[in-house]
Amino acid sequence: PHTAIVGCADSRCPLETLFDALPGDLFVLRNAGNTCTHAEGSILGSLEFCTGALNTQLIFVLGHTNCGAIKGATAAYFAAKKQPTKANNALDVLLKGLDTVVAQAVAEAGDKATEEEVTALAVKLNVFHTMTFLTQHSQPSARRFPAASWRSMGESMT
Repeated sequence: PHTAIVGCADSRCPLETLFDALPGDLFVLRNAGNTCTHAEGSILGSLEFCTGALNTQLIFVLGHTNCGAIKGATAAYFAAKKQPTKANNALDVLLKGLDTVVAQAVAEAGDKATEEEVTALAVKLNVFHTMTFLTQHSQPSARRFPAASWRSMGESMT
């Protein structure tokens, strides 16, 4: 595959269609929130395999508007501010792993921002968080794709 894509499992867009790709052209990794919050996770290991063994030269990290995972993480973040809770399942752990992204969105959006505004900003920030995480927690990825080589482009799609 010439391109690896980290995308959200919630996105309804078939990536092969979006990129006009043939079978085998793309190495697609999807999870809730197109996120990478744990260094021992399958997303990071799969990207290392793809860029190493398969010699993939390009990685896309794609976010999308109205992301259910980011919306859930934002709601959980605000709820925990009122009443701290403990993670009871894997989804709770995933959402809790997005606290850093949501906290950054809260800080950047300001005190008067609504939960919806924070969520929209967190969707964008999460893409950059994932890109940074890849280079900070994967030595093979950091060597192959130094942070200075990353380019960011964005388009909001509903």
